[in-house]
Amino acid sequence: MSHETDGSAPHKAGAFDIRNIIGALMGTYGVILALAGIFGDPEYDKTGDVNANLWTGVALLVVAGVFLGWARLRPIVVPADVEKPDDDPARPAPSRRRPPSH
Repeated sequence: MSHETDGSAPHKAGAFDIRNIIGALMGTYGVILALAGIFGDPEYDKTGDVNANLWTGVALLVVAGVFLGWARLRPIVVPADVEKPDDDPARPAPSRRRPPSH
């Protein structure tokens, strides 16, 4: 790897890692549902004596924690040097557009 030879740290995907985005969205929805389960009407007659909002919110918060922890413990390392697409002989050449005929 090039970061070992030049002494620089590897570049990580950070906020652009899809696991962070999914974790943040699930965490947001989990907080909203957990608060609705705590402060809202649980409507036990519709859910079979279960506070569905609270338990769904807690489950979403757990899943969000798993996604965020996964992204933190196993980050995606972006390579410093990427080959140009035209260096790949297996890649087809771009199609040439013909000028419109009148």
